[in-house]
Amino acid sequence: MPKFGKKSRNALETCDERLIKVFNEVIKTIDCSVLEGHRDQIKQNKYYKEGKTKLKYPAGRHNKYPSMACDVVRYPVDWDDRERTTLFAGFVLATAKKMNIILRWGGDWNRNWEVDDNKFDDFPHFELVNHEDKG
Repeated sequence: MPKFGKKSRNALETCDERLIKVFNEVIKTIDCSVLEGHRDQIKQNKYYKEGKTKLKYPAGRHNKYPSMACDVVRYPVDWDDRERTTLFAGFVLATAKKMNIILRWGGDWNRNWEVDDNKFDDFPHFELVNHEDKG
């Protein structure tokens, strides 16, 4: 059975308990790595300047503590395999749904939620959606 390495565990520990529950369940079946949970102001604004996020600090879901978002990829990472990434996201979303936790995936912005008028895919990104933080 796969398990998280130290970096993944440390990143996941900065997240909301619901994200922790979902990804602790996912790792039982699919090997994956948690790249990031909480993001401070310096990192969020750096990513904004680089075009890796559309939101400046503190507007991002990564900026709350605990984080309402995390970036997770299937291991081993293959950034060019869109189908594999999409299948992984489907597994994550289905796992969360079975746990009565609603997640939104960054590869699906333009289909279900508006970020802005520009296309923006963020395949590693998963965030919580609930009545308090829908928007």
